[in-house]
Amino acid sequence: MPPPDVLVRYGGNLPRYTSYPTAAQFDATVGAAEADAWLRAVPAGTPVSLYLHVPFCDVLCLFCGCNTSVVRDAGLRAGYAELLIDELQRVAARLGPGRPVRHIQWGGGTPTTLPPESMCAVMETIRRLFAVEADAEIAIELDPRFLPADYPPLLGALGFNRASLGVQDLDPAVQAASGRIQSLEQTEDCVRRMRAAGIGSINVDLIYGLPYQTVEGAGDTALTVADMLRPDRLAVFGYAHVPWKQKRQALLPEGALPPPAERLAQRARIDAALRSAGYRAIGLDHYALPGDALCHAAETGTLRRNFQGYTVDPAPVLVGIGASAISSFPQGMTQNVPAQAFYARAMEASPDSLPAVRGVCRSDDDRLRGAVIERLMCDLRVDPVAMGLSHGAPASWYDSARPALRQAEADGLVVLDGSLIRVTEEGRPFLRNIAAMFDGHHAPAGVRRHAGAL
Repeated sequence: MPPPDVLVRYGGNLPRYTSYPTAAQFDATVGAAEADAWLRAVPAGTPVSLYLHVPFCDVLCLFCGCNTSVVRDAGLRAGYAELLIDELQRVAARLGPGRPVRHIQWGGGTPTTLPPESMCAVMETIRRLFAVEADAEIAIELDPRFLPADYPPLLGALGFNRASLGVQDLDPAVQAASGRIQSLEQTEDCVRRMRAAGIGSINVDLIYGLPYQTVEGAGDTALTVADMLRPDRLAVFGYAHVPWKQKRQALLPEGALPPPAERLAQRARIDAALRSAGYRAIGLDHYALPGDALCHAAETGTLRRNFQGYTVDPAPVLVGIGASAISSFPQGMTQNVPAQAFYARAMEASPDSLPAVRGVCRSDDDRLRGAVIERLMCDLRVDPVAMGLSHGAPASWYDSARPALRQAEADGLVVLDGSLIRVTEEGRPFLRNIAAMFDGHHAPAGVRRHAGAL
């Protein structure tokens, strides 16, 4: 466990660095016009990836920071799917016919809240408008508690080949405090049904830092999931407490939230449990079985990081479809209208335009800093001088980060070998802190934008 002074030194609030610049830099000066121009500028034949956001859940989890709500009206859910189809058509018209697609991700919310016929209609639209590659990854997020009986075979028939399941923690007290009651049997049944439907790649999400969670309990959950479910990949997230942004989180018992030292101990116990079960650590918070594509990407330096976390997807353009969805282009990023009702109004009010309302342009400096941050987050090593030269920047471009890097070396978090920075295993939990040393937009102390780094 790091000494107290290290915990204090690196205990601020930081982004997760799933993009750079981060969403905190988005504003209304970038929107539909930029999204239109950037889509039209994608070179012919360049593959893109699609992310489709479904902002509906059957029950709200109190810890969740996603854009979602409980909507039980099947007609409204079906109507939302029609809006997704409409937006897909608008995007395809700007990208041109036959655009290759190599990765499709459905997230939310809970995508299986869409009526089955609506899911079919959206997927058929994608295959009609785009050239989905034969080996494309088609993934979906699931809630094991609410998986309609007809959905697994439907997803298999539609070509889905990966599913991500939320588990979080198996301790009943933690589940009760977090507003997510989910038995191991429900999760086992979900995994069994998905695999029986031909969806062989399973991801599981765990969370540490939840109310009443203990070091022993977090480790037990990780071991049980690894042994009983044997997922191909796991994502182990630290709970991000941002009640000023997500009002539902204010319902959590704050006094029962573990402090940073306890959170790090929980993380360490989960890490040890998963490694002992044969998983390899990937980046900040992912784990994969040897032979998984994520392991291969980490070993070969081709791992990528985007709004969905770590990925093997190399596509330079990610197009977000649906309320609050974010698109990423070489030139910058845009985000759609966040609230579902306002997204629907925007789509209906402007039949030919895109629903993007905020975003950010990337400067040359942003591209360099983003490239360095991504390699740090993915490879745990980077040469800022070499990276700067490839972007036309002098070796002095990151001089302002050098004092913090030297302190990180003194704290045992990195090794500085000439211009090469290598993050140590002790430094892995502090990856966001190390990445922040290269963040030219980092908020000053006292500005609440992000959750705690640890």
